[in-house]
Parts: sequence; structure tokens; C-alpha cells
Amino acid sequence: MPLPRDAASVFDRKNTPLMRLVDSADPLELAGPSPCEGWTGSDVVQHLIDTQRDFLQKAGADMPDPTPTTEALGASTAWRTHAEAVARQLADDTLAERPYDTPFGSTTVGGAFDRFYGFDLLVHRWDIGRTAGIDVVFSDRELDQIEAAIDGFGEAIRGEGVCAPAVELPGDASRQDRLIGRTGRDPR
Repeated sequence: MPLPRDAASVFDRKNTPLMRLVDSADPLELAGPSPCEGWTGSDVVQHLIDTQRDFLQKAGADMPDPTPTTEALGASTAWRTHAEAVARQLADDTLAERPYDTPFGSTTVGGAFDRFYGFDLLVHRWDIGRTAGIDVVFSDRELDQIEAAIDGFGEAIRGEGVCAPAVELPGDASRQDRLIGRTGRDPR
């Protein structure tokens, strides 16, 4: 049976493992450096909140005010507060199905959210896990999604503030490690 493809369900499938990870991570570990240069694990969580919130507000979503912050609430509560608001907005088909143009073509608000921020939910989950000392192992479906996103972004993935140059890995590296390396992260 195929999985539901509505925007809220797609978000939930990527958010649930991230939420479990952030909930289980030691806040002191999240204060340490992440694989994202200059950012702590908590900074990565805040980045997810800020970028998703910005996109959704520009698309017409009604996001709660004030912005949940990891500094004020801790990473777990800030993420949960934000993710619940995102889920409510994406469950509204009048928003999620609204046409939306991207540099890669026309889609919907929900489709654009998943294409860009769904990729972040997956890859930054690895960053947060690495920071917290928790192994993140992607499913084959998630690896397929990461690979499709990397391929679909083309050279834009190397744009300012997106991904660093790919990391060379030995030929016997796992598929997950090769994909993480393609995002400019060193999985070793």
C-alpha cells in the first residue's frame, strides 16, 4: 500500500525520527560543535526552525508568535513547538496545495516545503545525531530521498550557505556515507 503523499503526512514521516532524536539528545551534548562549521547542535535545530518558519510565513502560513528558540526553551521543546505548528499548517490543504514557483519549476507550497526543507530534515538529523553522539542510520527510502534531492539540486547544492564541496571517500564506503560525503560532511 502506498504511503500518503499529502504534505502533512510527508512532513510527519521526516519529522518523527528527528523529534525522537532531539528528545533523546543530551542538551549539554547539543551545545557542542556540529558538523556544520560554526554551529552547535542547538544552532542546527534553530536553523531548521528559522528557515522553515520563514518559508511558511512567506507562503501565507499563520505561524505562532514569538518564534520558538532553543535558547529560551531548549532544543526539544523549541522543536516540538515549531513542528506542531508546521504540521497544522501543512494539514491545511488551502495552504499546502497552493501553487508555488521555485527556481526548479512550479509546484505547490507543500511540494516546495518537502523538496527543500524535507532534505534539511533528513541531512540535519545526521548532523544533530553526530553532535549528540547518537548514530543516525537512514532507511533505504530516506537514502533514496537524499540522493534524489542532491541530484535534483545540481550545482545549486554548492551555493552560498547550502552544502560545502563533496568529501572524497574510499570506494568501499557505505551508500549512506557516500551520500553524506556528497553534502560536504565527513562521515568518518
